[in-house]
Amino acid sequence: MEICALGERPPLGEVPEKMHAFSVRQERFGEPKDAWQREILDVPELKPDEVLVYNMATGINYNNVWAALGYPIDVIAVRQKQGEPEDFHAGGSDCAGIVWKVGADVTHVKPGDEVVVHSGWWEPNDPWVLSGKDPMLADSTRIWGYQTNYGSYCQFAKAQAHQCQPKPKHLSWEEAGCYLLCASTAYRMLMGWAPNTIHEGDVVLVWGAAGGLGTYAMQITKALGGKAIAVVSDEDKRQFCLDHGAVGVINRNDFDHWGTMPDTESPEYGAWSKGARAFGKAIWEAAGERVSPQIVFEHPGEATLPTSGFVASTGGMIVICAGTTGYNITMDLRYHWMRQKRLQGSHLSNDEQAAAVNQLMIDKRIDPCLSDTFSFDEIGHAHQLMRDNKHPYGNMACLVNATEPGQGRS
Repeated sequence: MEICALGERPPLGEVPEKMHAFSVRQERFGEPKDAWQREILDVPELKPDEVLVYNMATGINYNNVWAALGYPIDVIAVRQKQGEPEDFHAGGSDCAGIVWKVGADVTHVKPGDEVVVHSGWWEPNDPWVLSGKDPMLADSTRIWGYQTNYGSYCQFAKAQAHQCQPKPKHLSWEEAGCYLLCASTAYRMLMGWAPNTIHEGDVVLVWGAAGGLGTYAMQITKALGGKAIAVVSDEDKRQFCLDHGAVGVINRNDFDHWGTMPDTESPEYGAWSKGARAFGKAIWEAAGERVSPQIVFEHPGEATLPTSGFVASTGGMIVICAGTTGYNITMDLRYHWMRQKRLQGSHLSNDEQAAAVNQLMIDKRIDPCLSDTFSFDEIGHAHQLMRDNKHPYGNMACLVNATEPGQGRS
């Protein structure tokens, strides 16, 4: 069989020569609506530890806005320097589908299994991984579907078998396809950095709470006994956050001290400090008690980190996974060392963390927060909405082989 239509299933275990996919090429780098184009690509060969997943639905994540722009890195050029021949990027880092074919060494999944795929990828022979250490700290670690090819915007996605987790049976394909990258990233941030993990009653400050990461941070915090304080940019998001686990909400537009912190010896520092203290007081009011956050869940970076470092509790942690407002940070280190706070970087998740948050989803303790579903041909449009900050609260998905929304529940 040369190719099958989307939604057409070949016999289990048999794979056509070619497939439908959305990809980016270097000559198209630019706005996502133009950079992402539908193509016919060869179905990739499998290594012994890999699987092909007949992809039913995919989530949309900001990393493939970056891939479309060719910034901050050209993922195609990077892979070519590593010896890979493809002159395209067929991305996508969230997948729900059916295992269709497995490599020779794969044992824990089999053709026919319904799975979701997490985005932590690493070389199986990496000495760090073989030693039993956290593979997310290995030099070979990559973001599947961003730093690797043949991700979830392909009719048949290629992944390492260890990335596969059981699909929650109560979710549709599009619900299952939209959550695991953000949910597992949030779980590692909140539970991966002992002793600064969620304990009963802990206050957790969540920046960007109505976005993909924030929706899971709030829900995970609540599920594990903490108290999430949501930070949003407009009042329309308040009820959404309260409905998804927050005990209180702060509108950051009620404050004006954001951005680079002034020099501590300057007259402007007093005004900045007054704003940061007022924000800290707002956290106490939202929490209903005079307790500062034990964990600050960060990803804006440059505009907010000075305040995050100021308001975190003594011995608390600011954990950050991105820099959506910029990469250059300023902090008043006096509050950092004297109060023994921790600034921790965090990235994706390992298999155990992905399994733990997936179990929360299976147990219905968290929700995928799917806000909108698009067709396969709208992949570029969905990324453009994200690029323009016009996407809905929560998460988006695109159907791939699923022929209509709502399929896949059992």
